Amino acid sequence: MRDRQRRLVTVRHAKSDRTAEVADHDRPLAARGRREAPSAGRWLREHEGPVDLVRCSTAVRARETGELLLPELATAARVEHEPRLYGADTGELLALVRELSDEDRTVLLIAHNPGLEELVTLLTGTSVELKTSGIAVLSASGGWSDADAGWASLESHVTPRPSETS
Repeated sequence: MRDRQRRLVTVRHAKSDRTAEVADHDRPLAARGRREAPSAGRWLREHEGPVDLVRCSTAVRARETGELLLPELATAARVEHEPRLYGADTGELLALVRELSDEDRTVLLIAHNPGLEELVTLLTGTSVELKTSGIAVLSASGGWSDADAGWASLESHVTPRPSETS
């Protein structure tokens, strides 16, 4: 059933500045992260269709990743900053996926490890390593509320870097 096709795109935030003397939630991107994030956006523009919804962690490094990545997409998407994505484990991430509206066919999550890697593994049965700015694209033929173990297939798994997309 093509009309029930869903795409979940997970993006791990870009490289953060570990030298910043701030709380973990408030840690900004490093210079390398500010270069990486637009590359992830360009890869998405070149390889994926329009994104309906972006759900982004409220952590500074995730929000900054979104601010640099989103202008690179082909079309504008609705953006929601979701506090539950910060530090979310697999169960919490799965609950967030299940509550998505079926009106949204392609959803982009900008969040953190280890939760994102574990979510991809649960949903696809395939273990991936999501380095900073790493992307995993999952597709499924059921509704979001059906998300569970083995619900999706892993379509792509990449870590775009500036030299690869410029």
